[in-house]
Amino acid sequence: MTALPGKPAAAAAMTSALRAEAAVEPDPVPTGPVRKKTQIIAIYGKGGIGKSFTLANLSYMMAQQGHRVLLIGCDPKSDTTSLLFGGRSTPTIIETSSRKKAAGEAVAIGDVCFKRDGVFAMELGGPEVGRGCGGRGIIHGFETLEKLGFHDWDFDYVLLDFLGDVVCGGFGLPIARDMCQKVIVVASNDLQSLYVANNVCSAVEYFRKLGGHVGIAGLVVNKDDGSGEAQAFAEKAGIPVLASIPAHEDIRRKSAAYEIIGRPDGPWGPLFAALGERVAQAPPLRPTPLSHEELLSLFKGEAVGRDVVLEPARPEDMCASGRIEKPSLEVIYEGV
Repeated sequence: MTALPGKPAAAAAMTSALRAEAAVEPDPVPTGPVRKKTQIIAIYGKGGIGKSFTLANLSYMMAQQGHRVLLIGCDPKSDTTSLLFGGRSTPTIIETSSRKKAAGEAVAIGDVCFKRDGVFAMELGGPEVGRGCGGRGIIHGFETLEKLGFHDWDFDYVLLDFLGDVVCGGFGLPIARDMCQKVIVVASNDLQSLYVANNVCSAVEYFRKLGGHVGIAGLVVNKDDGSGEAQAFAEKAGIPVLASIPAHEDIRRKSAAYEIIGRPDGPWGPLFAALGERVAQAPPLRPTPLSHEELLSLFKGEAVGRDVVLEPARPEDMCASGRIEKPSLEVIYEGV
């Protein structure tokens, strides 16, 4: 480096400092035991498939197993925590933030985060109907969480409940921005829920090709009737089945009454205890999304209409009284 005219001493000192900084070797790669690290897990699935039911019971069981668990509802319906709190709705981050901002006050943890038997839970919420984008609301909610110190919180597991019907914008945030380490998909033995599960696998694979690191931990089959389509999907996609929750009247009745069934001393406790262990240990895998025809092949032909022939429509079919011939407006010049 050439010393600046008139300031040789200062330039020489800067040169020396830069060289000293460049000579510092980077920290060696750690070789000791792995330090505690929060697992952030995003759960996706078709609306109404049972994500909130699964997460409420899973988070409760994991807390009973001695883990520190934070459950965050990222669905605009704000129903993730309702089962956990016996049907009660909690103030959402978005509505609380708007109300506090109008009053000139700051949002505090106690305004949006609530506890039950060791589980910490909150809802991001969403805009009023017709007044904003649900995906953008999620982004705003996470911005607020960061201001509240999200990255400094000390939890073993953070479970995010995301609507999987549309994996874009704010709804695709954990996958697109590596905000989680792995994804769990909830589905059933029906085409629509497996279509959504396949979409989530496609999103994970797309961002892995772009350099992302999020993977699929596995599939939870809810309301399993034993027909086997969800298990066949998981096998073709190269992901494990973490749990099969049966279509049982006792589960339906208790869930409808906002009763937690994932209790260590309950009849369904072993199922959710095993699910908790598998969720903790499952590695983030790179899935193999199915083509639409491969997805249809999981079902019987009469169930999905594979024998239906697509008949192209004709112009005359589009008018009830048949095609109406109209005189041409084209001008034809003779001798041209």
